[in-house]
Amino acid sequence: MKKKLLFLCILTLLCIQNSAQKYQPTKENLQVRKEFQDSKFGIFVHYGVYSMMADGEWILENKKLRQSDYAKLAEGFYPSNFDASRWVAAFKAAGAKYICFTTRHHDGFSMFDSRYSDYNIVKGTPFRRDIVKELAEECHKQGLKIHFYYSHVDWGRSDYPLGRTGRHTDRRIDENWGKYFLFMNNQLTELLTNYGQVGAIWFDGCWDQSPNFDWHLPEQYSLIHSLQPACLIGNNHHHAPVEGEDIQIFERDLPGENKSGFSSGQPVTPLPLETCETMNSSWGYMMADNNYKSAETLIRLLVRAAGKNANLLLNVGPQPDGGLPDMALKRLNEIGEWMKVYGETIYGTRGGVVSPREWGVTTQKDNKLYVHILNWKDQVLYLPVTEVKIIKAFVFENKKPVSFTQDKYGVILQLPESPFGIDYVVELQLKK
Repeated sequence: MKKKLLFLCILTLLCIQNSAQKYQPTKENLQVRKEFQDSKFGIFVHYGVYSMMADGEWILENKKLRQSDYAKLAEGFYPSNFDASRWVAAFKAAGAKYICFTTRHHDGFSMFDSRYSDYNIVKGTPFRRDIVKELAEECHKQGLKIHFYYSHVDWGRSDYPLGRTGRHTDRRIDENWGKYFLFMNNQLTELLTNYGQVGAIWFDGCWDQSPNFDWHLPEQYSLIHSLQPACLIGNNHHHAPVEGEDIQIFERDLPGENKSGFSSGQPVTPLPLETCETMNSSWGYMMADNNYKSAETLIRLLVRAAGKNANLLLNVGPQPDGGLPDMALKRLNEIGEWMKVYGETIYGTRGGVVSPREWGVTTQKDNKLYVHILNWKDQVLYLPVTEVKIIKAFVFENKKPVSFTQDKYGVILQLPESPFGIDYVVELQLKK
């Protein structure tokens, strides 16, 4: 144990030294970035002891509970219906290519076996199984990437500096940033050494402290990249990416939008992009929240994200017993059926030469431009395509030819029928 701790201290010091140098992603990292962009669709899973209360993952904060009382939930946490193979199979059937799982949320409870905190699912519950390990192994088996969510915030530990949230949990305050920073890095080292290849670390919580608070992100990022150079790093801090980050995250917003209020002033960068959103209104399981979005809404969100050159990370909040809600499974199935037909127009694409419009978006792959018509009532559609020549146009689903004319001002499509359904897709073949 002492040798292990000494090794981690030395590794952290080396990372601090290396972080002074400008971050240069490795060849493997750049390749994984491309694969990440190609995947287009992932599943976010918010699951922890908070799920037992069926009132969301922020219940400790929102209900101003005493942390000492809240921690007792772990003594009864026994997700008897958790089955990693069923989870992964359902997500894979929906068309998702990766899963992002909450290994440790703001309540400080670790969903993996950690030697640095007994407040975890193996040592602190009667379940005594490492859900993260089982999920990671099943992802590797079924061919999905596994990403790990990890919170910078802790509403229970005494050494975490008092921030904007977690002020009513009755925790003892004995701020020690150095100790807390080492604790986080020790846990991140466990996640990156005990669970195989990790696709990404998804951070959250920097918004909890003042803007001038020094989280020592370069040092932490350097540690991660030293352990797994190909592992991508993203941070849901709601501002422009900083050095060492490999992806840019948008919470409940498509890139370039600010409908949720989380992306004010956040520019869209050339990094791979990802937007996260919930199926209903909640992240963690909330029994009273039956406000599930329709399959049409979710599919169109996926399409619009792809048209904005971004991935969609769609959230599922498992029930206290570890089962997936029936409505969530229904929506996953509906998305999967659509992806069986139209996945080619999403996977491996980038935002098309025609920027997003009120009527829809375009995606592009090689010499194919996919026109996704989401909101159009006429049979004529103008596209400002002037730099490339269109040689063929047809309805993607039934291959019915689409008449078109092209001149120096663009292309006019004569649609064979008025667009209908969730997404009317026209494929345009471009001259190479």
